[in-house]
Amino acid sequence: MSENKDLDEFSRKLQEQIIEQYRNYYTDKVIELWKNPKHMGELPHPDGHAKVKGSCGDTMEIFIKVKDDIITESTFTSDGCGATIACGSTAADLVKGKTFTKALGLVNAKQVLKRLGGLPKEHLHCADLASEAVRRALADYLYHKKNSWKKHYRK
Repeated sequence: MSENKDLDEFSRKLQEQIIEQYRNYYTDKVIELWKNPKHMGELPHPDGHAKVKGSCGDTMEIFIKVKDDIITESTFTSDGCGATIACGSTAADLVKGKTFTKALGLVNAKQVLKRLGGLPKEHLHCADLASEAVRRALADYLYHKKNSWKKHYRK
């Protein structure tokens, strides 16, 4: 029993040290969204969906639901690093509640980075990945809106 307690304590302290080191590189907003992402998870029967693989190998999926031209739900999944997760969370949040047209004009890497307070140079591509995934999900929605019968044959 004592070994488990010792292991738990070691694990907690190690995690605290890692987070403290991250504070030298990432904003509090990035760390918060990495630890507690918003809008994470698959959305069943989405109106728009995209899966994009970034230059670093991270993958992001975006799912959107649209009603009366308003994005009512927006979620994401990712197998990426903390910066990618924070960017996915931010991009999903950026478009939720917006009209299709406003979302299309709003979502870009610059807006994602602005909301996060920036990222280190080596992680700027994470914002590109998230915004590209949202744009492709919006394009998928538009495609299926015009060809609604095809929505039922998604893979």
